[in-house]
Amino acid sequence: MKVKSFEDLIEEVHKKGICQQCGGCVSFCNSMDYDVIGYKKPNSPPEFINEGNCLKCGICYHICPQTHVLDYELNRAFNLLDFSSMPLGNTSEIYSCQSTDFDLLHQGTDGGVVNSLLTYMFKEKLIDGAVVAKTNAPFSREPFFAECKEDLVGTSGLKLGISQQLDEVQKRHSYSSSLPELNKHKFKKLAVVGTPCQIYTIRSMQNLGIIPSQNIEYCLGLFCYENFEFDQRKVEKFQREFNIKFEDIEKINIKKDLIIQLKGDKNRNSLIHIEFEDLKDYIRPACNACNDFTNVYADVSFGGLGSPEHFTTVITRTEKGRRAVNDALERGIISNLELDSETKKHMKDLLIAHSISKMARKESFMKSKFGPLKKAKSTV
Repeated sequence: MKVKSFEDLIEEVHKKGICQQCGGCVSFCNSMDYDVIGYKKPNSPPEFINEGNCLKCGICYHICPQTHVLDYELNRAFNLLDFSSMPLGNTSEIYSCQSTDFDLLHQGTDGGVVNSLLTYMFKEKLIDGAVVAKTNAPFSREPFFAECKEDLVGTSGLKLGISQQLDEVQKRHSYSSSLPELNKHKFKKLAVVGTPCQIYTIRSMQNLGIIPSQNIEYCLGLFCYENFEFDQRKVEKFQREFNIKFEDIEKINIKKDLIIQLKGDKNRNSLIHIEFEDLKDYIRPACNACNDFTNVYADVSFGGLGSPEHFTTVITRTEKGRRAVNDALERGIISNLELDSETKKHMKDLLIAHSISKMARKESFMKSKFGPLKKAKSTV
């Protein structure tokens, strides 16, 4: 049987407009040293650079989150064989947490928990590097390699400003293709903070035993309902539709909806809330083809939904993730709210509702685009 390769990925994923640009195929290509595939254009799927050097090994096809070749293997490993009936995935504990570090708390988007946990991991030498994302303009993020707390403080939250050169940027993207950053640094123990598609790709690589995935110690997953994509036309439309100028945006957060804080509003008295339903024209198209909201393959998942302001909802999933969070709590790196049973149920119900909504959106999108969904069979 013919092994499917990057040519098939182009036909089945890229040309159909469902490439999530996670960067996995570029980062883990077996022919990486020969520059076979890469990004020629920003915010676009990867392309052949030197097609003649392709080994046609099929790794890129197998690890793509849109081919679903390894779904069964991963779901079995993460106790998700009936994912449709347990949309939150395999959960150990659900917390509402906050950083005890002043800088990380006040610089962070919610409770500053992700960067506090990474700081703890650096201090305890559990990792020697972390791939994260930092903001360089409204709805525009880029990958960043952090090696200490000071690096993390510079990436905390979604504090936004426009530099002069960004006036010329034609596309702004709230998604950061962070996986190619893995190839730029030598490391032994790494943490990756990523979206569901990125974490899926890493887990696929670990399942196949492909270098350098064995050096990724922790997968810290972000809740992800959708990412946004703006060209200049959409920037202008957004500003007219919501009467907001991009240069006036100070901070962005996502909970039940999109929350925008404007510059000069230090007391957060006039936060602007925009429903996801009103943002359909700005969503990254491939996000419609994803059904994972809470990042079910992560060691620990994080997001704002379900927690009060300045707190982060934290879901531990693996034993490794549970141990890291519990150690951070015991050492006072982070603190957690004491939640009564009714509050915990409300939090869980919110997470389930958003998860089911995203799953339903994918099913509707894929049926309208390609007809009834077919389950892929593993060819490993």
